[in-house]
Amino acid sequence: MAVNGAVPKTRSEGRGPTIWLAGTPDELEPLMPLGIAGIVTNTVVLNQYAKEYGSVIDLIKAYLDITDKPVVMEIDGHTVKELLAVGKVFTDLSDQIILKIPCTVNGLEAFSVLKKEGVETFCTTVFSLTQAAAVAQAGVDHILPFCDPVKAVGGDPTQLIRECVRMFSGWEQRPFIMAALIRSVETAHAAFRDGADELVTMWTVYRDMMDHPLTEEWNKTFMDEWVDMHESGLLEGVPVTLH
Repeated sequence: MAVNGAVPKTRSEGRGPTIWLAGTPDELEPLMPLGIAGIVTNTVVLNQYAKEYGSVIDLIKAYLDITDKPVVMEIDGHTVKELLAVGKVFTDLSDQIILKIPCTVNGLEAFSVLKKEGVETFCTTVFSLTQAAAVAQAGVDHILPFCDPVKAVGGDPTQLIRECVRMFSGWEQRPFIMAALIRSVETAHAAFRDGADELVTMWTVYRDMMDHPLTEEWNKTFMDEWVDMHESGLLEGVPVTLH
């Protein structure tokens, strides 16, 4: 997908922050029409899910079959040449493909080359502001600060998001800041609060983001009133179904 494609267009229309999901094609298919921006993979989930589909390429094709939104393919390799060759296999599959590459010195050169080719890119495994600055200058389109792994070692999971927001605040064409490895609703809340443009999480966390005890309480209050109106005949002519 070119860098002037659907994802940057979302930000220019003021519709952020966006939510991206990870999961199997079967898990994600019913969720994609609900405002989800796209699908994101990493090599851990690829290794797990591809066994069911026969190969990584077949798995990616299955994702492409369930949505017309971006599908982010994480690639890896030991050299720049290998990264570019592997990436081309997947970008040739569809214009929906975005490449996700680890934060390495080889990644810097790959981002620079892919930027010139108009291929949209994500940089994963970002844990420092200096890394974020370097990959941004190399031309990456999305920077992925890892959140819950930092929390797991006693750190502030969204500190780097805040730092990136400040650092890029004066950039006219700054990269997107995507909160990554979000394993809880609490961390998702902190990421949005601290200014993340995007968030990627497993579909189960996305589901839990809709839960709140007060929401449940007030939804029950309003439903009870709705049922009472129906039973009192006040909703005559309205197609009400009681469960």
